[in-house]
Amino acid sequence: MATEEPSYTVIEQSGDFELRRYSPMIVAETQVSGPMDAASSAGFRLIADYIFGNNTSRAGGNEKISMTAPVTMEPKPEKISMTVPVSMEQTGEQWRVHFVMPSQYTLDSLPTPNNSAVSLREVPASNYAVIRFSGLVSEEKRAAKAAELMTWLDSKGITPVGEPKLARYNPPWTLPFLRRNEVMVAY
Repeated sequence: MATEEPSYTVIEQSGDFELRRYSPMIVAETQVSGPMDAASSAGFRLIADYIFGNNTSRAGGNEKISMTAPVTMEPKPEKISMTVPVSMEQTGEQWRVHFVMPSQYTLDSLPTPNNSAVSLREVPASNYAVIRFSGLVSEEKRAAKAAELMTWLDSKGITPVGEPKLARYNPPWTLPFLRRNEVMVAY
C-alpha cells in the first residue's frame, strides 16, 4: 500500500526543480533544538509517538494514525533584540519538524496530542519551489541544495517567502541511492 503524500499540482518542471501548488493540509508538529540530525531524530520520535497512539481521540481512548510522507523539518527563525553595535550570534539551532496528517482528517476529527510538545496546525493552500535529490542528507548537503534552489528561483525572478525546509520521504532503512529528498521553499 502506498504512503499518502500531500496533494499538489505541478505548475512547472525543469530537471530536478519544480514549482508546485499544494492543497490545504493539516500537520502535527514540534519544535526541537540541536544539530540537524539530532533534531530530526528527536522531532520524529515526538510526532511518531503521537501518531502511534499517544493521543486522545474524540470518542475517548487513543487512535493510531497512518504514516504519511514526507517528514519535513525547517530552521525556526529566531527574533533577536536590537542593540548597538549591530551583531548577531547563533547559540544553537531551533528546528520545526512536522508530519502531514492523512487527508481524511480535519482539525476537529484528529485526536488531541497527549504530549504538549506536539501541536496540530492547518496549512493553507500554498506555492512551493522544490529541488529533488537522493542520498543521505547532511546539514552541508541541505544547505547546498537550498542554495541551488535559491539560484534557480532568482534566475526566474521569483522571490521566496520564509526559510527552505527539508522533506524526507523514505524510512531510514531505505538504501541511500533510492531515497527521495527535497528542499522546498514557499514563494
